[in-house]
Amino acid sequence: MTVVIGFEGSANKIGVGIIRDGEVLSNPRRTYITPPGQGFLPSDTARHHRGVILTVLKEALEEAGIKPDDIDCVAYTKGPGMGAPLVTVALVARTVAQLWAKPLLGVNHCIGHIEMGRLITQANNPTVLYVSGGNTQVIAYSERRYRIFGETIDIAVGNCLDRFARVIKISNDPSPGYNIEQMAKRGKQYVELPYTVKGMDVSFSGILSYIEVTFTSKMLTSDQCTAEDLCFSLQETLFSMLVEITERAMAHCGSQEVLIVGGVGCNIRLQEMMGVMCKERGAKLFATDERFCIDNGAMIAQAGWEMFRSGQVTELSDSWITQRYRTDEVEVTWRD
Repeated sequence: MTVVIGFEGSANKIGVGIIRDGEVLSNPRRTYITPPGQGFLPSDTARHHRGVILTVLKEALEEAGIKPDDIDCVAYTKGPGMGAPLVTVALVARTVAQLWAKPLLGVNHCIGHIEMGRLITQANNPTVLYVSGGNTQVIAYSERRYRIFGETIDIAVGNCLDRFARVIKISNDPSPGYNIEQMAKRGKQYVELPYTVKGMDVSFSGILSYIEVTFTSKMLTSDQCTAEDLCFSLQETLFSMLVEITERAMAHCGSQEVLIVGGVGCNIRLQEMMGVMCKERGAKLFATDERFCIDNGAMIAQAGWEMFRSGQVTELSDSWITQRYRTDEVEVTWRD
């Protein structure tokens, strides 16, 4: 049996997970939460991670019921992500690997999401919609690479939701996206917003600017719509764009499976809309809940497990981090 421990900390989540041959033994995490109206800065986020990472590591080992001697490989998030938090986690992973005399593996954050989704849902060869705070991509596997068929040309969908939450002072606890989702359920009026799909790519910054300039200053103050209406309208517009480009990628690939991964992927309304499209095409939808959609250590451990079993390791001299690490840069040596 192969046991891999994974360290994740590319944004405001810090997690340590342990995987043993496809079984999640433990997966504790902590979230850095800022006051309403504020985002999280890299330096503050890194300080938070430094303060709790050893506690989370101890929890992971205790919950899994294993000792360092039982670990076969130490995996960590190499990128993409925020520089200071990535460095913090990489330093701890490097130190642990040397103290325990274990091989080290730098993992692409996006690949971690995909491999965790494939493990949990047992999807075979899906078209992947990867939606999070820092990334928005439509992906499909071909010839030892996860190929990007479409993506955002400006900000990620999760970043758009987070910044919208800051504009109308929605709480960041437990997350802006979750609170927007709950408010959207109470929305009754659809407000037309810019819908920007350019071929296989999407753009979200214009929607955000439109809301900031037009609605927040005029419609909310004049009672023409409520904050709940705006949340509802924003979700419907953003998710419609994502469903459109996902369906187009499915048609191109001849795929009959869709897998949604990333933090925004646990949004029930997104899953519902994607499910309708899949049903109309006779396709199948795969998705997970917040345990595995939201950034976590187990997803890094799972990708590391796949990489390690295929013969990959990262030399200590090469164990840097990179904030810009694209999904299609990784050679997928563990799939046919």
